Amino acid sequence: MIVGWPAGGPADNVARPIAAQMSGILGQQIVIDNRPGAGGNIGSDLAARSKADGYTIMLATVASHGWNPALYSNLGYRPIEDFAPVGLISTSPGALLVPVNSPYKTVRDLVDAARAHPGKLNYGSAGVGSSQHMAAAMFKKLAGVDVTHIPFKGTAPAMTELMAGRVDMIITTGATPFVRSGKLRALAVAARQRLPSLPDVPTFEQAGVKGFHTDNWYGLVAPANTPRAILETLNAALAKALENPEVQKQFVEQGALPVRPMSIDGYWDFVRKQMPEAAEAVRNSGAKME
Repeated sequence: MIVGWPAGGPADNVARPIAAQMSGILGQQIVIDNRPGAGGNIGSDLAARSKADGYTIMLATVASHGWNPALYSNLGYRPIEDFAPVGLISTSPGALLVPVNSPYKTVRDLVDAARAHPGKLNYGSAGVGSSQHMAAAMFKKLAGVDVTHIPFKGTAPAMTELMAGRVDMIITTGATPFVRSGKLRALAVAARQRLPSLPDVPTFEQAGVKGFHTDNWYGLVAPANTPRAILETLNAALAKALENPEVQKQFVEQGALPVRPMSIDGYWDFVRKQMPEAAEAVRNSGAKME
């Protein structure tokens, strides 16, 4: 399973439990192959050029099959034509996090401070075009604030700087463990409903920022022309893996929303339908990569 993101990050934390469960179901070990870089494009390009024999699959995300086609002028792969669908794993809305000693206790506190001092506050991200970058760009537009972007080389260093108080805020998935451990404070979640894992944290709608939702999804794809029978076998194994209570518990504790298994065709319809919205988020951010 090719994962176009570093080990230990949010994407990797989704891939590993699914790979472990599917390995037992298929009777075939699935090895995680982390190929980070270029917003996931290095891994995507490798997967697109792999043999369509069922022995290579890839963790697809809203970046590989949403933002990147609009973000990069020379992508190197075609998100629909070069892949075949396997299934949806989970969806994870972002949460607005600040250091535990931050003076901002609510979204309103932060917005008021940002409006009073344009450009003074900053936000971290895993890099230009990352989920954190896209989410914060959308927040800036909807909240009408000017907050400076500080891109890092991955989620881990961004979170480290946030916990140290050298970054003011971040909007990211996988927030629950940091909040529960007392390392960071969550001000809001970018979902249409409160997260089961953070029931005391309001949605952005409830916090006064209307229309702010993020849908950072994770799924599986295979190289184009992978035989349908193989895709069905992989889809069935994924569906069974998602039925495992421990897997669902692990995802919910990370801040994901429960997901019901999706058919191959239903998943590909989902991917196609979210692409225009993802492209609009890129345009709103003003980001562009060569």
